[in-house]
Amino acid sequence: MRILVAIDGFGGTLTARQAGDAVAAGWMRSRPDDEVTVLPLSDGGEGLLDALGDSVGREENVEVAGPLGHPVDARLRIDGTTAVIESAQACGLGRLEPHHRDPLRTTTWGVGQLVEAARAGGARRILVGLGGSATIDGGAGALGGLGFRLVEADGSGLKVGGGHVGCAAVATRGWSPSFAEVDVLLLADVTTTLLDAPRVFGPQKGADDGAVRVLERGLRDFADVVERDLAGGESLRVHAGSGAAGGLGFGLACGIGAQLVPGFGVVSELVGLAAAIQTADLVITGEGRLDATSFEGKVVGEVLATADEHGRPVRAVVGSLGDDAGSGRRFADLEVSAPAGAGDDPAREVQEAAARLADRVRA
Repeated sequence: MRILVAIDGFGGTLTARQAGDAVAAGWMRSRPDDEVTVLPLSDGGEGLLDALGDSVGREENVEVAGPLGHPVDARLRIDGTTAVIESAQACGLGRLEPHHRDPLRTTTWGVGQLVEAARAGGARRILVGLGGSATIDGGAGALGGLGFRLVEADGSGLKVGGGHVGCAAVATRGWSPSFAEVDVLLLADVTTTLLDAPRVFGPQKGADDGAVRVLERGLRDFADVVERDLAGGESLRVHAGSGAAGGLGFGLACGIGAQLVPGFGVVSELVGLAAAIQTADLVITGEGRLDATSFEGKVVGEVLATADEHGRPVRAVVGSLGDDAGSGRRFADLEVSAPAGAGDDPAREVQEAAARLADRVRA
C-alpha cells in the first residue's frame, strides 16, 4: 500500500515533520512492505516554516523584538519575490516560560520588523502565518515595527503591550514603507474576530478574568481609532480571522491593506497536497489534540475533506481527544498516543499509536 502521512504538529511537543516521521516509523514497523510518504502541513500556525521546508526559497535569520521586547533571532523564508513569515518566530508562546506569559505586556513588534525585512529584501508577495502568538495587542506592536507611530492624546508614544492599546490614542502615519505594490496574505488558523480574541485566547496566553476585561475594552477603543485613521472607516474588526494572533491580522489589514485568508488552503497548494493524496491508497492525518475546532479550517479537518473529494480513505493518529467525543467518530479508525498528556518521549508514543493502527489495517 501507498501511505501518505499528511499531518500537523503536536501542540508544542512535536513539529509536523517530527510527528510525521514518528507515524511513518511506527507504521513501517508493523507493515514494512508499505511505501510511506510524509507531508508535514500547517494551517498558518506555529510550524509553518518547517512544514513548507524548501518549497519557498532560502531561510534567513533576522534579529527582531521578541514578545517582551528583548532581541531574538527569527527565521523567515524568501526567494526574492515571495517570502513566508511565521509570527510565532517573533512573538510565539514558545518564546516564553509559562510564568512570563502576560498579554497585557507582550507585543507583536517583531512581526512588523519581519514583514519589513521581507519587503526590503525584494519580496512582492508576503505570506504571514498568524498562529501560536503570545499576544493580544491588536497588531499595534506590528504597526510600530513597520514604522507607524501610535500616539496618545498628549502626543506621547503609545507603550507596547496589549494592556496599553486602549489609551486615548491617535494613529498617525509617520515614516513607514509603502506596501502599494506588495501583496500581504495573512494566513489565519482560526475564524475568531477581533473583539472575541481576549475571551477566546486570553486564558491560554496568561490572562486572568480581569486582564481579559482590560483587553476587551482596549481592543474596542483601539479598533475605533485605527479603523478611522488607517482603514478609511471600514469595520475590519468583524472580518473572520481578525482576532487571529490576538488581533495581529486586524492591525496589518488596517495598516498595510493585508488580506486575511484561511491558511490551510495556501499551504496545501504550495506543498501539492491534492496531488499527493491522489497517488495514495490511504491517508494518515493527525494533531496534538482532536476536538470540534479541528474541523473548522484546521489541518485535520481539511485533510479529511480533501481526501473525501478524491475518494481516499483517511485514518488518524492524535495526541489526545477533547471533550467533544464525536470528533473522533469522524474517522473510520483512530489512535490516541497520549490520552493523559504527552510523556517524556512523545515521538515514541506516536510511533506506538501508529503501529497499533497499522496492525488493525493488516488484520
